[in-house]
Amino acid sequence: MTVLRGLWKHDFPMSQLASWRAGGVAEALFIPADLTDVGTFCHEDPRAGNALFVGHGSNLLVRDGGIGGVVVRTAPGLCAMRQEDDLIYVEAGVGCPKLAKFAAAAGFADAAFFAGVPGTIGGALSMNAGCHGSETWQHVKQALVFNDGKRALHDACDFETGYRSVRFKNGDTPFFAAAWLHFVQGNITVARSRVRDLLRRRAQTQPLGEPSCGSVFRNPPDGTAAAALIESCGLKGRAIGGAMVSHKHANFIVNTGGANAADIENLIVLVQSEVAAQTGVMLNTEVRIVGRKKTDD
Repeated sequence: MTVLRGLWKHDFPMSQLASWRAGGVAEALFIPADLTDVGTFCHEDPRAGNALFVGHGSNLLVRDGGIGGVVVRTAPGLCAMRQEDDLIYVEAGVGCPKLAKFAAAAGFADAAFFAGVPGTIGGALSMNAGCHGSETWQHVKQALVFNDGKRALHDACDFETGYRSVRFKNGDTPFFAAAWLHFVQGNITVARSRVRDLLRRRAQTQPLGEPSCGSVFRNPPDGTAAAALIESCGLKGRAIGGAMVSHKHANFIVNTGGANAADIENLIVLVQSEVAAQTGVMLNTEVRIVGRKKTDD
């Protein structure tokens, strides 16, 4: 077996990685050195098939009972980014706001929406993340994936994409390691201005100073904003333990200090129940919930 060059940590507390600052212990955390190291792990390690790939730990709730097996963190190892003619090559561990700034410097103004997407490109590719009317897969030309331990390059047409949904046409959901994104060439000054405006708007409307995962719920199919539904039900400020529906943005649940994953998950369920009872709409989660619930001894 080829020796992996990355860093291994065992019994790793996921509260140190997840943006909610809550969650149990992972049996092992692997931080690969680079894309080649990821390929070696996926091809040769028998645990790779059940591994959980994460970037900055946003859009993720790890239950208090923790995770068996391996968590693979794509940042900082998979952080290559470069311009290739009218495309940008970007690896899974690059933060979305970093991509927005890089693209703006090249005059790609239509990449500015990435400034409003928390997390990394890997997560954005896997869930078709977006905001302000734009989505990731509107710009994907090709994607480099690992599926069943095999590395392969695929055109965008090989995937079925929808609102917060991406998969192969056969139903498989691979690990996205990198992508080539296409943006329209424009004015650098305009592009940078758009990024600044989006970052300013994000700071004004979202509770960035408190641990959260970003938006918890998907917007319903009719286009109604989940935040508007939650606010209309009087749920801003509703709390369970240290978890609270943000006063600043109703689709954010924040850790006010000391929240565990159970507090957050129970509050998610409460919001779903209250909104369904008052409006008839069942909100589906955007956040990914993984791991085991903690059982009392």
